[in-house]
Amino acid sequence: MDEFKTEEQLNEDIDQVETEVEDVDVDEQKEKSKRIWREVFSWVRIIVIALAIALIINNFIIINANVPSGSMENTIMTGDRMIGLRTSYWFSSPKRGQVVIFKFPDNEEETFVKRVIGLPGETVNIKNGKVYINNSKKPLKEDYLKEEWTEGNNFDKPFKVPKDSYFCMGDNRNVSNDARYWRKKYVKKNKILAKAEFVYWPFSNKKIIYTADYDK
Repeated sequence: MDEFKTEEQLNEDIDQVETEVEDVDVDEQKEKSKRIWREVFSWVRIIVIALAIALIINNFIIINANVPSGSMENTIMTGDRMIGLRTSYWFSSPKRGQVVIFKFPDNEEETFVKRVIGLPGETVNIKNGKVYINNSKKPLKEDYLKEEWTEGNNFDKPFKVPKDSYFCMGDNRNVSNDARYWRKKYVKKNKILAKAEFVYWPFSNKKIIYTADYDK
């Protein structure tokens, strides 16, 4: 014979089922919440790692620099963005003709980019728009100059480069604020931050920044 439940018993069964359903919904919500937080944490961790890597690269491997003036035209144009490699001089020294990024000797809060002309211990003479190293009779062949050099192109006294420093000038000699005019005329090696490697922006100006070849 079938057993019939009272209305009270039926109500109790319904309440129990509803409670079980509510428990399942709560568990599902908790699990969904956990999944969301795990995903958020995963993205935050990726972003933090990416920022840390970018910080390390920018402070120890490369320099991403904007050039605000025309002192290096036409090698580097006003407004160009370029990459310099900080590791270039970890195990070697700058060479004549290389373009370097360094702390401005008269105000180290500023960063300059110029070309290395005089090496440690050398004597640099500037006569009638020509550069002579160590009293050589033959001047440097500077085919990278923007135009005829007419300003600041003749000095009675030579520039005697200290043994730990470099003499640097811009390629646009007529407007370049460089070692010819600085109060502290020489760039110490430990103030050279990087070797300028290439221009990447604007795209129309992209180029590798080559070391000048004076033996051509």
